[in-house]
Amino acid sequence: MQLIDGKAVAEQVKQEIAAQVAAMVERGEKRPHLAAILVGHDGGSETYVAAKVKACEVCGFKSTLIRYESDITEEILLDKVAELNNDPDVDGFIVQLPLPKHINEQHVIEAIDYRKDVDGFHPINVGRMSIGLPCFISATPNGIMELLKRYNIETRGKKAVVLGRSNIVGKPMATLLMQKSNPGDCTVTVCHSHTANIREECLQADIIIAALGQPGFVKADMVKEGAVIIDVGTTRVPDATRKSGFRLSGDVRFDEVAPKCSYITPVPGGVGPMTICSLMKNTLLAGQKSIYK
Repeated sequence: MQLIDGKAVAEQVKQEIAAQVAAMVERGEKRPHLAAILVGHDGGSETYVAAKVKACEVCGFKSTLIRYESDITEEILLDKVAELNNDPDVDGFIVQLPLPKHINEQHVIEAIDYRKDVDGFHPINVGRMSIGLPCFISATPNGIMELLKRYNIETRGKKAVVLGRSNIVGKPMATLLMQKSNPGDCTVTVCHSHTANIREECLQADIIIAALGQPGFVKADMVKEGAVIIDVGTTRVPDATRKSGFRLSGDVRFDEVAPKCSYITPVPGGVGPMTICSLMKNTLLAGQKSIYK
């Protein structure tokens, strides 16, 4: 069993980005600029945005954090989105999700200029990805593809099972795995809460991407010998032995599943760091105008 070290790969990718940014600046080109809008004080969102700002520093990007209280109106938020769309200095920006319940997330996502949508959530980017055209790809699935690539994990002709059908992870992950590419060329099954015989589906899988958000869902009796396990789950579960009062739990029962695997990601330190570095890669592409001229 080999542990997939997402933290180490992410650091390597960020250093590669930093070298490209340094070369851009040396040529007299503009330093890429990422802006982030954070609404309210959700603990998880605060942590993610702080990590994104820190990653921008490592990569050599300019970054701007725009904060609003949770009672902001949808109209004011959409006005700010329009302002960022029209700001030539901002190459890409994100609106951190989730948003307060009184704001329609889809309205906000669709208001973002798809050429600055470095989260890859806009329907134009999602549509382009689905037919294999250049686009900004959703960060978590893109990060997983990078891990498969960097660890030289064979995907061609393999059976992959994606657990979860979210717009952010499950659906784009399935799409990327079935593309004519390397990594890719998988036969993909997507399982969800209404799938019958999930255990039997998983037992046939060479690669399992667990993205259900259900701690410990994948057990040893669901995994065949030599399978590759990518655990996307990051659920906070109570833990009295921790100073914080909680620990992060993945969707996979790591201790019992790991001995059966050829490769497996830990939680934390697996997929999580790759999500942020994928956002950095999209920001670099936005700054270079590599995808949308």
